[in-house]
Amino acid sequence: MDRLQQAIQKARRARDSRQQPQPLQPVTEEQLHVPQESADEDIWLTVPEIVIDPGLISRKRLMSFNGGADATPYDMLRTKMLQQTLSKGWRRVALTSPYSGCGKSTAAANLAFSLSRQEDLRTIVIDFDMRRRGLAEILKQTGNYSMADVIQGKVPFHEHALRHGNNVIFGLNFSSTRNPAEILQSRRTIEFLEQLEAEYKPDVILFDTPPLMASDDSHGFLKNVDCALLLAAAEETSIDHIDIAERQLAELTNVMGIVLNKCRYISGAFGNEYGTY
Repeated sequence: MDRLQQAIQKARRARDSRQQPQPLQPVTEEQLHVPQESADEDIWLTVPEIVIDPGLISRKRLMSFNGGADATPYDMLRTKMLQQTLSKGWRRVALTSPYSGCGKSTAAANLAFSLSRQEDLRTIVIDFDMRRRGLAEILKQTGNYSMADVIQGKVPFHEHALRHGNNVIFGLNFSSTRNPAEILQSRRTIEFLEQLEAEYKPDVILFDTPPLMASDDSHGFLKNVDCALLLAAAEETSIDHIDIAERQLAELTNVMGIVLNKCRYISGAFGNEYGTY
């Protein structure tokens, strides 16, 4: 009997020792997991920072760079755009025009600087008007590659792109591309955008896209965006051209709206004066 009791007690002690919590082992640095938010911020900070010459702000009409009263028109456009994108779950927004010279690249740059003051939002601006330098010329930036080279894998995006602050990244064209239509319509462009969204997790992607009536460059690409803004130049773009471009655009994606650019004469109903409206 004594042997049986000893065996039972021994079994109980073994069982109790298994049920007791084990002491915590020290956690090595390799076992630590980086929070997702920190990981996202880190990949943004690997992008080199852009340097803007202060003299460009007035010369290139970068009215929203410093904020304030001069930025009001672009801030209003930014807010109206965000209201639609956030309510409808849109992320990819294209800027286009009937013809060149409507100021869409300048508008894209100003929207980017306006969005940079929305510190809780992250924005990527991609120049897909690959036949010219466009945004690179406006911002006076130089480099060796174009967005076509990034899509084709010749250079990583984080080495080619430029960052403004902590929440805006520009993808520019430092040289023109001979066959942009074929590149923009290729599977590699779709894969590039999917990878960009997966890695950088932007809230908004702005695309400066080619004019609708100048070539077929945009027509194969715009089906990959959620919506588009059509920019027209006051006293330059005819109503007929706006109408034709809007109908073409509606066949390719959602038309967010039409922006009348370069407007020098506006009525009091649409004007803005700080402190009086």
